[in-house]
Amino acid sequence: MEKIEIEKARHSLSHVMAMAVIEMFPEAKLAIGPAIDNGFYYDFDLPRSLSPDDLPKLEKKMREIINKDIPIVKSEKSREEALVFYKKINQKYKTELIDDLSDKTLGFYTIDDFSDLCKGPHVGSTGELKKIGWKLDKIAGAYWRGDEKNAMLQRIYGLAFENNEELKKYEEFIIEAEKRDHRKLGKELDLFSFHEEGPGFPFWHPKGMELWNSIIAWWHSEHRTAGYVEIKTPIILDRVLWENSGHWDHYKENMYFTKIDGRDFAIKPMNCPGGILVYKTNLHSYRDLPIRMAEIGLVHRHELAGVLHGLLRVRQFHQDDAHIFCTEDQVQNEVIDLMGLIDRMYKKLGLKYHLELSTRPENSMGSDEMWQKAEMALTSAMKSKKIDYKLNPGDGAFYGPKIDFHIEDAIGRTWQLGTIQLDFQMPERFDLEYIAEDGSKKRPVMLHRVILGSVERFIGIITEHFAGAFPVWMAPVQAIILPISDKHLEYAGKVKKELFDADIRVELDDRTESVGRKIRDAEMKKIPYMLIVGDKEIEAKKVAVRKYGEGDKGQIDLGQLIEEMHE
Repeated sequence: MEKIEIEKARHSLSHVMAMAVIEMFPEAKLAIGPAIDNGFYYDFDLPRSLSPDDLPKLEKKMREIINKDIPIVKSEKSREEALVFYKKINQKYKTELIDDLSDKTLGFYTIDDFSDLCKGPHVGSTGELKKIGWKLDKIAGAYWRGDEKNAMLQRIYGLAFENNEELKKYEEFIIEAEKRDHRKLGKELDLFSFHEEGPGFPFWHPKGMELWNSIIAWWHSEHRTAGYVEIKTPIILDRVLWENSGHWDHYKENMYFTKIDGRDFAIKPMNCPGGILVYKTNLHSYRDLPIRMAEIGLVHRHELAGVLHGLLRVRQFHQDDAHIFCTEDQVQNEVIDLMGLIDRMYKKLGLKYHLELSTRPENSMGSDEMWQKAEMALTSAMKSKKIDYKLNPGDGAFYGPKIDFHIEDAIGRTWQLGTIQLDFQMPERFDLEYIAEDGSKKRPVMLHRVILGSVERFIGIITEHFAGAFPVWMAPVQAIILPISDKHLEYAGKVKKELFDADIRVELDDRTESVGRKIRDAEMKKIPYMLIVGDKEIEAKKVAVRKYGEGDKGQIDLGQLIEEMHE
């Protein structure tokens, strides 16, 4: 089925659902009901809260409507007629929508005696929906028009695919995704938690910090090799700085503010202005460029409570930023080198990815000439390396175009991680300079880039990608020693010390439980190496090894094991 056809079917199902809801609750108020990826939804103001038990009843009514094969008829009403129609049946959300429309004529679609404001398109009759694989999925809350100041409505989601086989595939995918949910795994593996005292602010536990530190150590190593210097800039900076950078005009609704000594300050939502101030501290020559300045910077952004989602959407996070100051002639090589660094780091994690180029948005700053020059520079860099990319017109940052890196996880979902943004605007606004070879003063070009993005979000994504079974180098606990009984504790302690001294993250399970129970618990924690010690191991001066996901590997000399783990 073509994409447009499944979208028509999903859209039509949302209208059938609205019709069924009106049958169940004649006093229901209708809001909006679009088609979405994987299905459809509709928002309702209802006389009571729905429960999951209501969904089968509603679904049954929908199937009855579908089986009647009722034509879905398009018609038009004038704006005035539409207002009269909805006021007569007391549908206040629809009249509010019409009040905001400038169209003189509005489209309607009618199923039997149910009519709904809609541009369409729809299928020709409800009978065409018999061949679609669909079901009602869940109930959620949604503010009218996404504004928390408005009424809270009840949103009913449905799934819809070309056929039942595709629906079943998607349901299996969802089950697998739920198993990998980083919020669930974060709790099971004791990595992090969230608390009402700090909504949207993650609390990292000791094992979570081990994971965090292993990732940051890898990040530092890669950046030292690639010629970066590291800086650290303050979290709170003067309002004037944010006005000069353009963030005040383009981003202030997402910022937190405070006053210090009667002056207005903002908690930084971005790291770039701080990096600019560091650049301006010294006079630079063309010989100094490029300067590659990296920062794991703590930033804060005000997100609505309804969109917070584990580590994937938080209010406080660490951005693995870098800002590269270079000449115009150096831009292409710097972008190519950046693409190489990102490729190397993603390959270490076994991540496949594709590139997308985002161009000038409507809400942007700077001249047409600067934007054209910036977009051409990024395009040329990708073409020179023969890299395919997707074009996203109008989706760039307000100060420049960007290349985004979208990775694919183990179950086929895509996530945007890295980005390279080319900026001619900030150097102009902050009067950045360097001394050129001929002694004149020139503007550097600024490249903004992240590789992991938000470190918190990155950990959420890779937790789901690996289903919590991290690679050995990243795992919070790399090995656990499981003595068979108390008489083996002394030898187990010596093994632990030797592994600890070899810089391996190791634990000793000295509980008075059976070794079978200890193995099961270690498997639940997804620890890469389980080292069992008993009489045979003490006699052979070895350890019996089980690897997570692979099972029993037999007895191994400890020195050999350490070498294997370091590799």
